[in-house]
Amino acid sequence: MALFTNPKEQGRFLRFAVVGAIGAIIDFGIFNMLTQAFAFFRQNAVWASVISFIAAVLSNFTWNRFWTYPDSRSKPLAQQGVQFFVVSTIGLLIRTPLFAFLEPILIRFFQVWWKLVILSPIIVAHNLTLAIVIGIVMIWNFFANRYWTYNDV
Repeated sequence: MALFTNPKEQGRFLRFAVVGAIGAIIDFGIFNMLTQAFAFFRQNAVWASVISFIAAVLSNFTWNRFWTYPDSRSKPLAQQGVQFFVVSTIGLLIRTPLFAFLEPILIRFFQVWWKLVILSPIIVAHNLTLAIVIGIVMIWNFFANRYWTYNDV
C-alpha cells in the first residue's frame, strides 16, 4: 500500500492523525462538559457522544481541507464537505451502536473494580468507551476520506 512506502502519503497520514488528535480533544472536551454539566446528558451519554462527534467533524473537515490535503482543490468545497460529512455520518453510524453496547458493560465493570475516589467509575467508563469508538472510527474515516473525499491528490 502506498501509505507505507510513499513519503508524501506518510506525511498526510501523520497530519491526518494530528487533526484526529485535535478532533479527539474537542470530542472528549465537549462530551465531558455535557455529561458533567447537564443531568440529561449524564443519563443519556449517547446523545452527548453524538453532539461532541459533530463538533469534532466540523473541526476535522476544516483542518483536513486546508492542512492535510491542501493540494485537493479539483473538487468544490461544498462537494468535499458533503463527501466528508457522508463519511463522518457512516462513522457515526458505526460509533453510536458500539458506544451504546460498550458503555453499560464498562460501567458495570468499573463499578466493581474501580476504587479511585478522584474519578467515578461512570466517568472512567464513559471516557474509555469514547476512546475505543474514536479509534475504530478513525481508521474508517482515514481510508474512506483518503480514497473518496480527497481522491484527487
